[in-house]
Amino acid sequence: MSKPVYKRILLKLSGEVLAGDQGFGIDPIKAKQLANEIKSIHEMGVSIALIIGAGNIFRGMEAASKGMERVTGDYLGMLSTIINAISVQDALEKVGVETRTLSAITVTKIAEPYIRRRALRHLDKNRLVIVAGGTGNPYFTTDTAAALRATELQAEVLLKGTKVSGVYDKDPVLNKDAIPFKEITYSDVLTKNLRVMDLTAITLCKENSMPIRVFNINNEGDLKKVIVGNKIGTLIRD
Repeated sequence: MSKPVYKRILLKLSGEVLAGDQGFGIDPIKAKQLANEIKSIHEMGVSIALIIGAGNIFRGMEAASKGMERVTGDYLGMLSTIINAISVQDALEKVGVETRTLSAITVTKIAEPYIRRRALRHLDKNRLVIVAGGTGNPYFTTDTAAALRATELQAEVLLKGTKVSGVYDKDPVLNKDAIPFKEITYSDVLTKNLRVMDLTAITLCKENSMPIRVFNINNEGDLKKVIVGNKIGTLIRD
């Protein structure tokens, strides 16, 4: 078996992935499938921090566009990430992966508060760490939270698992002629306004030289292929 090329990663999953075919909420079968995918790389000795979006439950920006106060919408989105985190924690523990959920929003009944040194300690003890609650502040997305935590927790790469197979020159869902990139710079992502991640997240990764690989998490086995060095999806770096 090939050896992993990374010792520590930050894996960012879109919330929509958890919905499976039902399109909304949490599909326990999909959660179990994701847990097994993640377990396969954890067993290789890879240290994993995990962040999950909230698009399967609530989108703060969308609610704001329909009249809700933006700050209120963002906090509801952060609470939704905690729901997703606890669901995935349950699925991971059922397949034998020791997991801790740390939240930027205090919910001590179900998650530990996010403290960087505590998270690092869990990672050093070979526990998988799920970081929930975004940054704990409105106006920041879970993409930005992922960029921030990847840097804080000394990850070597930020892996973004989505429903598409990488970064394209335009939305591949709406445009059949969209062209994929194998590799692209942070500056080109910003200049071309490619919405693979929000601009704050891209800028934060650029400033900290944090490489990003975008790939389709729904393709079974692709996560493991990325970990052993296969050039799947799109690499974003300088």
